[in-house]
Amino acid sequence: MIVERAYAHVTEGEAAEGRWPWSVPCVRQLVEEGLRFSAPVTFLVGENGSGKSTLVEALAEGFGLDSWGGSAGYRYASAREPSELGARVRFEATAAGGRRMLRGSRTRRRGFFLRAETALDALGREQTTGRISGSVDEMSHGEGFLMAFRERFEGPGLYVMDEPEAALSFASCLQLVGLLHHLGRSGAQIVCATHSPVLTALPGAEIIEVGDHGMRPAGWRDLELVDHWRRYLNDPWAYLRHIVEAE
Repeated sequence: MIVERAYAHVTEGEAAEGRWPWSVPCVRQLVEEGLRFSAPVTFLVGENGSGKSTLVEALAEGFGLDSWGGSAGYRYASAREPSELGARVRFEATAAGGRRMLRGSRTRRRGFFLRAETALDALGREQTTGRISGSVDEMSHGEGFLMAFRERFEGPGLYVMDEPEAALSFASCLQLVGLLHHLGRSGAQIVCATHSPVLTALPGAEIIEVGDHGMRPAGWRDLELVDHWRRYLNDPWAYLRHIVEAE
């Protein structure tokens, strides 16, 4: 693992302003308590608008990863400034993380930020710099994702993902589970925002549920998304009748 705890260095006046992002419950908790990591793979799970994507983007920015997506250790592709939260994120490193990456220049850091909506652009840049072997233009969206996982998610580093399942089939999600398991055992650390019951079932992973309550640890079987998928697959009409009949 690379990071033991993430937190945001914010003045009392800023935190008390009540505007976004400080008004988001999980961000408030990050400011007040920080976010501790207890496993190499951490999943952030929550409804749309809960703040999980805001969190992972800020963690990536705080580590020196481009908010647009891509590798650590080279200049940003995005012209945008770091977000207010990302500019204030700080880390308490593990012994290995401090020794390898968090002390010294940003160029020492190793990692990757993969976000669903900008992934193809980021992978195209990786291709032009020779960091990946295949041609993004000759692959499907999902194939490009899996290539990035295999070739850029390798060795100790911090790997941040925002809804990687968006481009993946069920079988590809299972492949990703195997890759994440292997990566976590290699000394790397992964933080992933997801809606996937397949990914979050990874044995040994930490699951943090994000919502109006802020952030709290959760078991896979207790997740609302798992319960809904289980009931939907058992009886889709129990859900669809409220949508179809309403029309």
